[in-house]
Amino acid sequence: GLLDRKSMASAALFFVLLALATMLPQTASSEKETHLKVYWHDVVSGPNPTSVPVARAATTNTSKTAFGVVMVIDNPLTEGGSLNSSRLMGRAQGTYIAAGKDQLALLMLMNFVFTAGEYNGSSVAIMGRNAVFTEVREMAVVGGTGVFRWARGYAQARTHTLDLKTGDATVEYKVFVMH
Repeated sequence: GLLDRKSMASAALFFVLLALATMLPQTASSEKETHLKVYWHDVVSGPNPTSVPVARAATTNTSKTAFGVVMVIDNPLTEGGSLNSSRLMGRAQGTYIAAGKDQLALLMLMNFVFTAGEYNGSSVAIMGRNAVFTEVREMAVVGGTGVFRWARGYAQARTHTLDLKTGDATVEYKVFVMH
């Protein structure tokens, strides 16, 4: 009777607690913090762009901020600021959308996919607002794969070079990742 129900209830509670304990995330002591610095090259001009428009609103062309344009990117990520003479570390793949009506502000949705160095085969997912003409823009690291599994953190973007004639830009990204 009663004793059996009590022992069954305590056994059930024990197994629920055991299941919860095994589902807890890594302890803080097993987490690492990694700092990355790469240069993101947005090539919109020339015969081989790495950033292409795939959608636009009816008012995009008359907007001072290109509001409504959606770009798909597969941008090179390099170790240094020069696209042609710096080591290729990976690709930034995803989209950015001109989401600011009164200020040029982009919604960035991209994966930094590493193809060289110690993070080869791993990626970091970045999402956030990029007010292009602000000196430092901060976006969230919302996940990752490989060595960056369970990643969270932030990325800081600073314009390295911007060619107003072509629209091509090189942006320094400092990425701070807990994983």
